[in-house]
Amino acid sequence: MRHSYFDYNATAPVAPEVLRTLAESLGDVYGNASSIHYFGQMARQRVEAARRQLARRLDCAAQEIVFTSGGTEADNLALFGAARVRPGIHIVTSSIEHPAILSACGRLERDGVRVTYIAPGPNGVVPVDAIQAALGASPCLVSIMHANNETGVVQPIKEIAAVTRAAGALLHVDGVQAAGKLPFSLQALGVDLYSLSGHKFGAPKGVGALYVRKGVAIDPLFYGGRHERERRAGTENVPGIIALGCAAELDYDAARIAGLRDRLEAGILTRVPASTVNGGHAQRLPNTTNIRFAGVEGEAMTIALDLRGFAVSSGSACSSGAVEPSHVLLAMGLRPDEARSSVRFSLGPGNTVEEVDELIEATAECAGHLRRISATWRLEEEAAHA
Repeated sequence: MRHSYFDYNATAPVAPEVLRTLAESLGDVYGNASSIHYFGQMARQRVEAARRQLARRLDCAAQEIVFTSGGTEADNLALFGAARVRPGIHIVTSSIEHPAILSACGRLERDGVRVTYIAPGPNGVVPVDAIQAALGASPCLVSIMHANNETGVVQPIKEIAAVTRAAGALLHVDGVQAAGKLPFSLQALGVDLYSLSGHKFGAPKGVGALYVRKGVAIDPLFYGGRHERERRAGTENVPGIIALGCAAELDYDAARIAGLRDRLEAGILTRVPASTVNGGHAQRLPNTTNIRFAGVEGEAMTIALDLRGFAVSSGSACSSGAVEPSHVLLAMGLRPDEARSSVRFSLGPGNTVEEVDELIEATAECAGHLRRISATWRLEEEAAHA
């Protein structure tokens, strides 16, 4: 059986050119980037070259890039790092953030930090005026994701940045899903802190970065050495960083991928009655659609499609195995049963028209089968025809 991958938001395959660069660096660039001899300095040169590559992609200064182990560490460094140097800080975030943000905020709340959670509208967009209303006289840090990992809904970051700047607040953006998929400039957005993770756009797992705007003070999470300008202690993951720099220069054919996403979406909505796109009326990532199938359990659909050779997701990969419905979809106003009936399809450069058409057919067949054996669906149909 041929297997087709439609779960790019969980992780993307390592791009072929990145894999070649990674293999070369693992074999040849083995020096410690802090050593002063030839091998160490060769490693240092490659790390700084990768820093410049990533800075060019993000439109920022290379000195503003801090390499981390991934998005979770970058998020935690932003929140804890900013909070520790600003006594009495008030954090404003949204109720649809990734667990890397929500769990960190929960820890900060237990430490006495005040956190305000803003609910999104039904379309998944966090209202800018609600963020503005939450800002007060105390030092504030606003943390809002650039694009949602489950629905793909893109937040109005530039407008939020204007509000936070006017109020003298810091703005952190979790850009893990947006980096490499959306064209943007950090300078134009006007953010203070921005997190990303390499494995979402063609680099291997285990490497990411945090943009820290010049002049923004943060405390480190780790102590031990003076690496990364004393903002992240620990020997650098040189091969991973080199690979991240290579991935930062990849072209992402957003138009082609968006076309495949739209074809998939239209095909499923046509073939499967009582199906709805969650967040479909908002701006979204070009690769993501989250579809609700009335009367069908999302986990059951995910398993059924996997048995047919299609990898999709019923929620965040970081919440796999959870029995609770998606906190993102609940915050958007869906009932628990509606949230449990939703499946995320996330596409990438490796997908083809043929795969999309096969997935449409498989989804229609799986939905039909699961509804035939669903007591919930039978009750809904009986109620509709009563």
